[in-house]
Amino acid sequence: MIDEQIQSWLSYSWLSPTDRAFVNFIAQQEPNANDLLLWACALVSQQLNLGAVYVDLAKLSQNLEAVLGITCVDEVQRTDASLATLKATTLSDWLDSLSNITVVSLGEGSSPLVLSGQRLYLRRYWQCQQAVDQGIQQRLQPCRDQLPAELTMQITQLFATSDQQPDWQKVACVLALRARFSIITGGPGTGKTTTLTKLLAILVQLLQAEAKDQHRLNILLAAPTGKAAARVSESINDAIKKLAVAEDIKALIPTKASTLHRLLGTRSNTRQFIHHRHNPLVADIVIVDEASMIDLEMMAALLEALPEQATLILLGDKDQLASVEAGSVLGDLCQGAIEVAYNADTKAWLKAYAQTEWLDTKPLTTNQALNQQTVILKHSYRFDKDSGIGKLAAFVNAGDFGAARQILDDPQFTDLHPKHSADTKSLSVKPSAESAEALLKHLVLANWGEKPSGVAELCQGYGYYRAIIKQRPSSNEPAVINAWAKQVLKAFDTFQVLCALRKGPWGVEGLNVRIEQWLLKAAKAELWYEARPVMITNNDYTLDLMNGDIGIALKDHTDKLRVVFPANEKEYPGGLHWVSPLRLPNVETAYAMTVHKSQGSEFNHVALVLPDSMSRVLTRELIYTGITRAKENFSLLETKSGILTQAIKASCVD
Repeated sequence: MIDEQIQSWLSYSWLSPTDRAFVNFIAQQEPNANDLLLWACALVSQQLNLGAVYVDLAKLSQNLEAVLGITCVDEVQRTDASLATLKATTLSDWLDSLSNITVVSLGEGSSPLVLSGQRLYLRRYWQCQQAVDQGIQQRLQPCRDQLPAELTMQITQLFATSDQQPDWQKVACVLALRARFSIITGGPGTGKTTTLTKLLAILVQLLQAEAKDQHRLNILLAAPTGKAAARVSESINDAIKKLAVAEDIKALIPTKASTLHRLLGTRSNTRQFIHHRHNPLVADIVIVDEASMIDLEMMAALLEALPEQATLILLGDKDQLASVEAGSVLGDLCQGAIEVAYNADTKAWLKAYAQTEWLDTKPLTTNQALNQQTVILKHSYRFDKDSGIGKLAAFVNAGDFGAARQILDDPQFTDLHPKHSADTKSLSVKPSAESAEALLKHLVLANWGEKPSGVAELCQGYGYYRAIIKQRPSSNEPAVINAWAKQVLKAFDTFQVLCALRKGPWGVEGLNVRIEQWLLKAAKAELWYEARPVMITNNDYTLDLMNGDIGIALKDHTDKLRVVFPANEKEYPGGLHWVSPLRLPNVETAYAMTVHKSQGSEFNHVALVLPDSMSRVLTRELIYTGITRAKENFSLLETKSGILTQAIKASCVD
């Protein structure tokens, strides 16, 4: 009977073949399995596909459809007998079905399933959760009860120009000096990289003063993806130049980040890493930027590879999309942080070294010890009080779809209504596939045929970077061509089309085909042509290219077609990495990319295209992340009325 029910759920796309295979496996292991146990197995597997590492049985019994992310679209689904049965199942029913069963334990043994309180895990992810919890807890206890007087003076000098009260960047630095673990989180433009750079300068001086053996400090900088690693490297290089500390201190601050996979050392055809508890990293400090993209398994591996005395600092936006793999680590760790409920000892530390006093705080109910080492940067230096992008992102993040809709419809917010999107009355119609396509074509072709003149309005559309390509210098001197190629790469980054999905007419694949046709005048192009933007889809350590890196096909100084990528100037002359397209099998055209792939990037103007039907991935976290990739202008393209409201209402269920 249950086989037929699961087959029905497969036909509704509520379950996957993997979920059914896991149910069959458990049925073989447990001949006396009851139907609720098998359903629990199907649902814990289904949650893993949604990015959750467990199924919360309490929430499942209260709102099954929300937990599973399913919507009934027809009468057959609405009257499904198994759906009605599961919706009527209580928490006690679920717990009773999992008791006295050999395939389920409370953690002991080697059972495939682990019941922890009201959460049902697959054993591997329960073990990862245990490793993360234990690895963080052992680093949360304060390792210092005071700071050297000279360091206190340095902190004061580094933040002397700030007029913020409280200065959250200063608070973040001071708290990070207290223990061997800290989290610095904040939205776009709140100064996470600036804070990190100042913190590193302070930590270098502190650890030098404390070092007994005077060994050279080992500071490792990492990010989850190659794109994010390249961006943090660029940001820290820029921030160091403005840092008011001695040159010998600057020399010890790392300027190049690696991916976490490279940091830990990947092993071919295995989930294991070279560095682990028996072969730890050689590090005094490890910093991970864009930490919202770290999945549970990777966080467990990182913590197990850390030396006992090493300091771990995580940076990221807790409200952004979580990893495409299972586990919303940063979001979970920051639960309760918004309350700013520091205890008496923490307040005393902040008063002494950040000159900050807390008057009223809410009582802390979640992650009490962890939140003593967590700081949310609250002041945006990018978006002011009149910024439509900033307001829209805040309302979406809060789930306030009414206010978000009102902001989008208000013409006074010019950053949400760029000049090039309001030129034509025919583009200002209610959401539909036709109006979305017309507006997208209008935005993509903006500045087509224009001469780049440095005017701000020209930094819109793909016509801008293609116009600069046409201005190729007459000289073929390598330095001249490199300068031109840098202009092209910078111009391409001024505009980006983002979408929620990969497949379908409003996904990456469909949009890239249409945009290519618009730009190439519907001419049949070869696979490789000058101006083609491409994204690396797999890490290639031989070519020193990472998943997410974006390059553009251009003719080099020898007039041969190459793909040029931005690179570290210390490693590549001119700060560019030229690669033959024949050496790049793992690439895709990058006029449009998913919001997931855009994490760690920023663009002057973002055009976010919503699909014409709801999807599990279309959540308010995705919308928020897409909006906050934009620095100056944001355009929303709605292919169907109501999709935006549904997406804002949707939220990742933990």
